[in-house]
Amino acid sequence: MNIKHIILARLRKLVLLFICSLTLASCGVYNFTGGNPGLAKNFQVNYFQNFATQSPGSIFEPGMDRDFTLALQDRILNQSSLGLVGSSGDLIYEGEIVEYRISPMSATAQQTAAQNRLSVAVQVRFTNNTIEDGSSDFEQRFSFFYDYDANSQLSAVKSEAHEIIFERITQDIFNASLADW
Repeated sequence: MNIKHIILARLRKLVLLFICSLTLASCGVYNFTGGNPGLAKNFQVNYFQNFATQSPGSIFEPGMDRDFTLALQDRILNQSSLGLVGSSGDLIYEGEIVEYRISPMSATAQQTAAQNRLSVAVQVRFTNNTIEDGSSDFEQRFSFFYDYDANSQLSAVKSEAHEIIFERITQDIFNASLADW
């Protein structure tokens, strides 16, 4: 081998090494979940009380307050590197369940409901204690629904309905508070 081939081979190795190191270094900045906690190290989710009965047409669903609070905690734990704390969190989520309503959605030829819709709404207050000017804080209503056959009882579909509704609402809350797109 002549000297020209040796120099070219070493140059290729150096370029390849440089490209690999750039690729690996850039992966450290990227977060696969899209969550951007900034300087925050932890978060707290205060208990979401169920005030749905204060909204006309809404009903009270026992245990929903606990289930929603746990679902939001799980979403943030699973999609970020933040730790859950009971108080003095860098990020604070609090609010109320403000709607839990069943409404007929479509009618049959006999003018009875063919499909019902379960709607849930949550009022959320988010505080980021790592940013002093409060620019990322918000208060916002999040809602979603689940349609089911009117011949079915809510009790038969409630578990699946809550899972789908909570998944969407907690993802929307996560995106509003931590996704920095």
